[in-house]
Order: sequence, then structure tokens, then C-alpha cells
Amino acid sequence: MDDTQLWMIGLVAAGGAIGSVIRYGVSGALTTTEFPWGTFFVNLTGSFLLAFAFYAFLQGGGFSAEGRTFLFIGVFGGYTTFSTFSLETVNFVTEGQWALAGVNIFLAMGVCLGGAFLGRALGILVGGA
Repeated sequence: MDDTQLWMIGLVAAGGAIGSVIRYGVSGALTTTEFPWGTFFVNLTGSFLLAFAFYAFLQGGGFSAEGRTFLFIGVFGGYTTFSTFSLETVNFVTEGQWALAGVNIFLAMGVCLGGAFLGRALGILVGGA
């Protein structure tokens, strides 16, 4: 691994730490009832901010490779990965790739939720709860 790769990993780690701490604070402050409003807010704002930054700045070349890595992979990755799913789906739709958008939605919402249910069942089985 060369110095450039190590630098990029450091940027992802630093951005991820920042995004994760922001998520923790925002989500904790807003989840005051049984419904996870904090998670919803984080996913909504993360999706909005990632798409805004991508379309307002990235398309015009407003970010260096290091800036993109820090912000998009690090900060937004730590804040919410749902934002990446949302942006990728929007890109598929705007490019007219409806089938890929549908597959992405199905896999993220259907298969990944199925994975969570399977993980829950296996965790209960192994943990004995």
C-alpha cells in the first residue's frame, strides 16, 4: 500500500468519524418517541445533502479526489449509507435506466431487509434470547 492509498484511507476514517458523531447526536436528539424519527431524519437529510453536493459541486469539478473521498465516502458514509442508495437510484432514473433503478430498490429494500430478518433469527438462535 502506497502513501496515497494510506492518505485516502485516513480521509475516509476522519470523515467517517465526523459523520458518525453527527449521526449519533442528531439521531439521539430526535428519537424521543417509539418511532425512530432520528434515523428517518438522518436518512432524509443525508439523501438530500449528498444529492445536493453531488449535483451542485461534483458535476462541475468542485471537489478534488481527496475532497470527494473525505466528504462522500467518509462523512456521508458515516452519517448514512441510505443517502448513497438514494443518489444511485436517482442517477439510474435520470439516466432512463428504470430496470436498474427497480433492481436497486428491490435489492436494498427487499433483500437487505430479508438479510436483517435472517440475521435477527440467527442471532436469537445463537444467543438463545
